[in-house]
Amino acid sequence: MGVGANGSRAGCTVRDLDCIYRETDKLYYRFARSCGLSESAYWVLYGVVVGGGSASVRSLVEDLSIRPQTANSALRSLESKGLVSLDFEPGSRKNKVALLTDAGRAFSAERVEPALAAEQRAFERLAERDRSELVRLVGEFAAAVSDEFDALGEVDAR
Repeated sequence: MGVGANGSRAGCTVRDLDCIYRETDKLYYRFARSCGLSESAYWVLYGVVVGGGSASVRSLVEDLSIRPQTANSALRSLESKGLVSLDFEPGSRKNKVALLTDAGRAFSAERVEPALAAEQRAFERLAERDRSELVRLVGEFAAAVSDEFDALGEVDAR
């Protein structure tokens, strides 16, 4: 993939960046579907796997930047497939935690963990300084977009 949608380094626009993000989103969508999951269910399962086999619903919502309803719907789907179970967080009768089941661990070992490894290999194809710069710049861009949307005064926080 080139640096921008127009294939050049000079004269890149925010549209070029949008195209790259959308292409990346399309890759994850296709991968999730190949796993037999919706995109949101894939990301929630990903979050549970990255959490070491358990994650609170609250942390999934925050870490994945999704609505609580989306997380709960995805968790119901994963639960119906036998991949996760839901339980209350210790000491709580309100806050829930998602736990990988044995089937969820097997599924994740076959599908999610190889995807995590592929992401890591792809990231490591960049020079270390470029990886650091990429993370820094994307973070700065996200913060700037957030500031600009906040200035519009019309964006719902969730």
